[in-house]
Amino acid sequence: MFGLGFQEIIIILVVALLIIGPRKLPDLAKSLGKAFREFKHATDDIKQNFDLDALTREEPPPPAKKTPPGDSEAQIPDHKENL
Repeated sequence: MFGLGFQEIIIILVVALLIIGPRKLPDLAKSLGKAFREFKHATDDIKQNFDLDALTREEPPPPAKKTPPGDSEAQIPDHKENL
């Protein structure tokens, strides 16, 4: 997680405990957890909306081949007759 090792995490927790105090640290952790959860839900909703938009967007049909008038396979000479 963020390239932090076990020792770095312990040092951060000890410093947070000293600065914030043992009474407010659980409340702070709880509020941070709620904030991260709400952020995750918001990003999931945005991703889902983009996926739904991509699925519901109608793709235009491929253009049909246009053949010149009077041009059909029947008018193509058969090469077997020349042999």
